[in-house]
Amino acid sequence: MDAPRPAGGFRSRVVVFGDVLDDIIVTATTPMVRGTDTDALIRHRAGGAAANTAAWLGSLGTEVDFVGRVGIADRHRHAQLLADAGVAPRLTYDAHHPTGTVVITVDGDESSMYTDRGASATLDPDEVPDELLRSAAVLHVTGYSVVHSRTPVPLRRLLARARDAGVAVSVDPGSSGFIDRFGAEAFLETVQGADLLFPSPAEGRLLTGLDTEHEIAESLAGRFGVVCVVRDDGGAVLARHGRPVVDVATLATRMVDPVGAGDAFVAGFIDSWRTNRKPGVAARRGARAAARAFAVTGGRPPA
Repeated sequence: MDAPRPAGGFRSRVVVFGDVLDDIIVTATTPMVRGTDTDALIRHRAGGAAANTAAWLGSLGTEVDFVGRVGIADRHRHAQLLADAGVAPRLTYDAHHPTGTVVITVDGDESSMYTDRGASATLDPDEVPDELLRSAAVLHVTGYSVVHSRTPVPLRRLLARARDAGVAVSVDPGSSGFIDRFGAEAFLETVQGADLLFPSPAEGRLLTGLDTEHEIAESLAGRFGVVCVVRDDGGAVLARHGRPVVDVATLATRMVDPVGAGDAFVAGFIDSWRTNRKPGVAARRGARAAARAFAVTGGRPPA
């Protein structure tokens, strides 16, 4: 499957559509004791997988537009945080729901999430204007926009509009737990035709029923243009239909916080691939960005 080339001349902008949230990151500093107090390091950060990816793209110098939804009280705060990261924010606000919040508990290189999507749950794919797509090389969406939608029809319509405009489509499945409840085949049908897919190993096992990362990547490459199974250490397994599978080694040397490393990988990949269409080079750029993310607290690059 060949990714579409933008019509009407060279384009390099990226449009990211999806969640912008507030993260509360909890790292226990003593062994947890249930039913009483446990000492912990607690940090508040801006988050949301889609917004994180946009911020990492902006930090890499990509021209990037982010379409998301926040509570009315947070519109200016989140717009400024995105702008500070080099992102053009296109935020709508919800007068009835607050900005979504995620409580993230970190245990070594593993993190678990308690998610309240808040205003992001009412984000409408039809709010992405055609003129924005006509300026873009890539549209990136996350699985949260798929599995929490009332119906997949508007998102399918957005992906179709992107392809009609000559825009490549990138999908990060985002959450094995939510995909499991939504249905693996229903998810795959919703994002069918995407040019780039970035599952984690857990998401890949759920989507394919296969065990190894190589098997997962090869299987999904039969349905999508380029597949990167992004490992927890920031490395990846890269597959294209009919091509040998490639292992991409982690470049991480320091572990502070695993939150956002996958989002950074996706950003590094897209930043490279949007202009050169070389997946191997792009995957190494992704691993480099993930290594940067491991070295900071929270899901976004430092301001």
